[in-house]
Amino acid sequence: MNSQANVQANLQLADELLARAAAGGCIVAVLPENFALMPEKGRDKAQHAEEPGHGPIQDFLESAARRHGLWIVAGSMPFVSPDDDRVYGGCPVYDPVGRQCALYRKIHLFDVKLPDREESYQESWSMYPGDDPVTVETPIGRIGLTICYDVRFPELYRQLVDDGATVFTVPSAFTRATGKAHWRTLMRARAIENLAYVIAPGQTGEHPDNRATWGHSIIVDPWGRVLGELAADNGIVEADIDPDLPGKIRGEFPALSNRRL
Repeated sequence: MNSQANVQANLQLADELLARAAAGGCIVAVLPENFALMPEKGRDKAQHAEEPGHGPIQDFLESAARRHGLWIVAGSMPFVSPDDDRVYGGCPVYDPVGRQCALYRKIHLFDVKLPDREESYQESWSMYPGDDPVTVETPIGRIGLTICYDVRFPELYRQLVDDGATVFTVPSAFTRATGKAHWRTLMRARAIENLAYVIAPGQTGEHPDNRATWGHSIIVDPWGRVLGELAADNGIVEADIDPDLPGKIRGEFPALSNRRL
């Protein structure tokens, strides 16, 4: 998605894409990070922060899951935090009857000055970090929920594997510079080292805060094979997920059981 600062327009776009996914036979749909809002200023997110289970963005997600008959892993959206000026970046998950089954709050915040560039990010200025890894059982397997910058911290993914995850979702708004350098490598690495699927939808294009995102939404299988990718523009990426494949590969290639640390 190329989300902008208008929440209603973003929700309409998300609904159109979810409808397309459902019409194509998808069972689980994953939205990008900040799908409902890419604000002009980071702290504008606080104006749209919702309590879990209440608010217009969650009402939309509940309705969309029910209308389209989809499981929805809802990228990320702003949730109320202990600091009025900052929000949790939260990823709620809905089943096809519109029930919120899980809520993950982004643990790792992107506080980075890019080397050799006049480009820096201070996510902690507008966001509050979560603490808890979260998994959720779905028809495609147990999903370990992560968001964007989390992908650079492999210890989180090992924790999720230990909690039973066979699929990781990584909704993202990767910068163009870091995406060009590292996106594909990181997504394939998390899949290969954990013998798990990775589903990583991304923001793409230009946004109101002069930020440019990489796009390249991607689905990777447990052996590191890229099953689908969309470089740019609003659209969908589809792939068949075999819930039994991670267990089969983990049995044949026991890297996880060979761990010594």
